[in-house]
Amino acid sequence: MINSYNNILVLAPHTDDGELGMGGTISHLVELGKNVTYVAFSTAQQSVPDGFPKDILKTEVKRATTKLGIRPENLIIYNYEVRKLGYVRQEILEELIRLRKANAFDLVFMPSLHDIHQDHTTVAQEGLRAFKNTTLLGYELIWNNLTFNTQCFVPLEQRHVNAKVGALKEYKSQGSRDYLSEDFIFSLAKARGVQAGCTYAEAFEVVRLFL
Repeated sequence: MINSYNNILVLAPHTDDGELGMGGTISHLVELGKNVTYVAFSTAQQSVPDGFPKDILKTEVKRATTKLGIRPENLIIYNYEVRKLGYVRQEILEELIRLRKANAFDLVFMPSLHDIHQDHTTVAQEGLRAFKNTTLLGYELIWNNLTFNTQCFVPLEQRHVNAKVGALKEYKSQGSRDYLSEDFIFSLAKARGVQAGCTYAEAFEVVRLFL
């Protein structure tokens, strides 16, 4: 079924969220020849550790998405302030509507509606408002999800998970966070694969589905 979609949009509240939630699926979609656009709303300059340039995450997301096969012209980076997306939600909605009108997206990925991070919640809610007439899937960030319904699975090959790992390794400014570790990424992909009856997979919530 994933092969029936051709013009895909990934909404990432922060640089790295898209890779963390669905890096393997992005790699798979690009491999299938699909047009994938990645939108990051915040480069989290206020949270960059000492010793790194304040715009380091902009550099890192460019490298990471390139590793997944996304074309540079399909990467859109906004510079909203981290943890304050809720204050500019109308502006974000208007940007999303502008994107919708300029592109014929047939599949949109966004954070789960059960994600409790304030920025993720904002992007998920405004994404639903802007793309309510498009197939919408919520991706998994288990450390932020109050609950998560594994209603949809994308089977992956090891090379897709390897691409996800390679992309996340570009985020050197993020240090050794548990959810960036190769062991965690492969373990979650393996667990979702067991649920889906395959070796590896990523899971998604079905928000809206148009067949």
